Amino acid sequence: MPDLVFLAKLTSSVSIVVLLSWIAEHVSPKVAGLLSGYPLGAAIALFFYGIEMSPEFASKSAVYTMTGLVASQVFVFCYYRASVYFKKLNIFYSSMIALSGYFLVIWLIHFVKLNSALAVVVPIISIFLFSHLFRKIENMEIQKRLNLSFSLLFLRSIFAGSIILVVTGTAKWVNSTWAGLLSAFPVTLFPLMLIIHFTYGTKYVHTIIKNFPMGLGSLITYALTVSIGYPFYGVYLGTFISFVMATGYLLIYNLITTKRRCSWKAKLTDLLGPLRLRC
Repeated sequence: MPDLVFLAKLTSSVSIVVLLSWIAEHVSPKVAGLLSGYPLGAAIALFFYGIEMSPEFASKSAVYTMTGLVASQVFVFCYYRASVYFKKLNIFYSSMIALSGYFLVIWLIHFVKLNSALAVVVPIISIFLFSHLFRKIENMEIQKRLNLSFSLLFLRSIFAGSIILVVTGTAKWVNSTWAGLLSAFPVTLFPLMLIIHFTYGTKYVHTIIKNFPMGLGSLITYALTVSIGYPFYGVYLGTFISFVMATGYLLIYNLITTKRRCSWKAKLTDLLGPLRLRC
């Protein structure tokens, strides 16, 4: 069983980072940034908390996961500001300052007594705050892509695998508060940022950062559903329901923010007939 758990953690984290890096290169960094807020790394962590510890442990951790998303946004903000400021050893200083900002915030949060309502409201406020701070960043598209060799894919993914194993392994030595806060660490976003930054430069990683906060609504939805659903439905069904809810958020967000604000009738006409109604 431990070997299967280890393999599942490694395989899932590797697959996620490879997929996100491919999306950044072949679709857009904007989409990759938005999907980085989808419950990928945190979902893996909470799932294995439920399997290895208990559904109740994962449920309590999920409350702090939501609040820990404030620290995740501080992480990307610190990375952004450092990457703008430093000209030499840019990636190194950006990473160190971002990590310092993250751990400082979760250290402060762990002193706070939280309930589900506060755990939802605080990160939602922070999403709008950081989206405002990133509003002037320009969305960039990657024009010249690297050919992905096996060795490059391996290097891209092994870092994410190491991080997720450390984070989930740490839960065995800490309480549910710290486990939840650590599960909010951007385990897939961080290696994705390093990959894009190292390969293509700062302006592309900034695009990912710009779109990350609004994608976190799906993770808030996921963690809230986990906190409620795991004790009642168990880990497997609770995880499925949580992913359905998180995906629903992204679909609604996409519907609200789409540039074409056609009526449902106009959309149906576009699909069914040659006579198209223009909005």
